[in-house]
Amino acid sequence: MTDPKDLPQTTTMRRMKRSRVLHVSSLMATASFSLAACGAPQRAAPEPELAQVYTSLDECRAANDITDAECDAAQAQAQKTAAETAPRYATQSECEGQWGPSQCQPNNSGGGSFFTPLLAGFVVGQMLNGGGYRGGGAMYRDRNNQFSNGYGGGYAYRDYRTGKTLTNGREHGDVARQAPSRVQSRTTVVSRGGFGGGGRGYGG
Repeated sequence: MTDPKDLPQTTTMRRMKRSRVLHVSSLMATASFSLAACGAPQRAAPEPELAQVYTSLDECRAANDITDAECDAAQAQAQKTAAETAPRYATQSECEGQWGPSQCQPNNSGGGSFFTPLLAGFVVGQMLNGGGYRGGGAMYRDRNNQFSNGYGGGYAYRDYRTGKTLTNGREHGDVARQAPSRVQSRTTVVSRGGFGGGGRGYGG
């Protein structure tokens, strides 16, 4: 009796066997990749760090969340931060195109000559250990009457349970790294959604 292995194999049979081997190998590679992906450590997004927003020194003092001296210090720090990190524009019209009429001022910080949005509020956040406060984040009000850190983040919103205006304090701590040292032109303003670009947040 003839052994099946001794029978001549057609080209079609050889192709089928080769195709089957390649198919199985592909499945094994896919399975290995999937297992590796499943085993990769997943990084959870950091929890928002709630911080209080005050649109004026009087509002901060009246709230009695912190002492008057702490309100004074937080506003002074915000003014310093704004002078150093506020978005910069070559002309007043370019600045107002992003932030609205009468919302910009000349700024000669660092020896330059440019325009920056007016400081419209400041941020005060609780220390993580529950003691003291951390203030100084600057807030700006755009042409849509919304408050933000000036770099597309840190939008303020109303907490209707408490009546407080809050923001994510984490998004204000990184402003110094986000702030460009160069003056923005009309082209860069438009590319960032300026001159009527939309936003989100609470408008006071």
